[in-house]
Amino acid sequence: MTKIVEVNLYRAVSPLSVPIADATHRIPEIGFLIAEVALACGVVGQGYLLSFHYSPRAIEGAMQDACAFLLDRGYHAHETGRFLGDVAGEHEYFGANGLQKWAAATLNVAMWDAWTKHVGQPIWKVLGTTAARVPVYGSGGWLSYSDDELLDEVLRYKARGFRAVKIKVGSPSIEQDLARLRKVREAVGPGVRIMMDANQGMSLPDALRLSTTAAEIGIHWFEEPIVHDDFAGYQLLRRKTGIALAMGEREYDLQPLKALVERNAIDLWQPDLIRIGGVEPWRESAMFARAHRVPVLPHYYKDYDVPLLCTIPDPYGAESFDWIDPLIDNTMRIEDGYAYPRDGAGWGFSFLPDGLTRLGSFTVRGRS
Repeated sequence: MTKIVEVNLYRAVSPLSVPIADATHRIPEIGFLIAEVALACGVVGQGYLLSFHYSPRAIEGAMQDACAFLLDRGYHAHETGRFLGDVAGEHEYFGANGLQKWAAATLNVAMWDAWTKHVGQPIWKVLGTTAARVPVYGSGGWLSYSDDELLDEVLRYKARGFRAVKIKVGSPSIEQDLARLRKVREAVGPGVRIMMDANQGMSLPDALRLSTTAAEIGIHWFEEPIVHDDFAGYQLLRRKTGIALAMGEREYDLQPLKALVERNAIDLWQPDLIRIGGVEPWRESAMFARAHRVPVLPHYYKDYDVPLLCTIPDPYGAESFDWIDPLIDNTMRIEDGYAYPRDGAGWGFSFLPDGLTRLGSFTVRGRS
């Protein structure tokens, strides 16, 4: 009844898609890949990854290979961990990290959706609940925004009850970053926290200078100020400025977190559910972080992260974008700065068929 008998692969583009840019990338559209697993009993589960426009043939190829592997081995929906272990062994020759881990993680998320739908419970109840809601912050503040666009976005977040917003830094000049930060502070007032994210786009001297100068504005934390594997640089930045540092979205395993913890160079751990490899690795990293008193603040996937955060002690918060909301049948409830996990079985939402473009279909009889 729970054996996976079919996998469908789709692509979607957010209706909210507009060209955006941060300190290191220009992004022309907001795109997704969606994997759908069907069980012999008729239950269907879905998982998605944020693909933007990058290497579309490469990530689609990795997804297709992972779909074929999933069906060839005859997994049942509950064998989420077994699948991750087996596929990692298969991927070892070319490297288990990178695109291949993204593909495996997306299927892992879909398997969890199918399994918890089969048992008729939300995933946060199946895994065990420690919290009923999670603090959430409004994300965006792209460098490509005009000042009016930037202020419009943060004020809309404030009007919706958000108590924290994050904006991008790493402009051509620190003065430009500071001017944007000051305008946001003036607009949202002292009751809204402001965070800044450089997307690894700054040099260490510039990050030091911005961290020191921005102290007057009241920055809650600084995300990825410098390249993610410059552990000594993070250590120096934290020691010299005292600013709280958040990172983790670029990491595929626990090794960077361990290195940062050893150097006392991290304040908030930001695992990306898909990049780190799925539900089990996400939870493993969260437990390691908590054991070392580092709060967990995941990257991007609020529709998965909020229910998962509700299953760990002391969830710190989740990042909020609205990009998939027009594409799904059940948007997440967010009120007064908190997000609430959905009550429906599985992850509690599904993609609407009209927004999907089929890329491939796989069955137990082979590829079609």
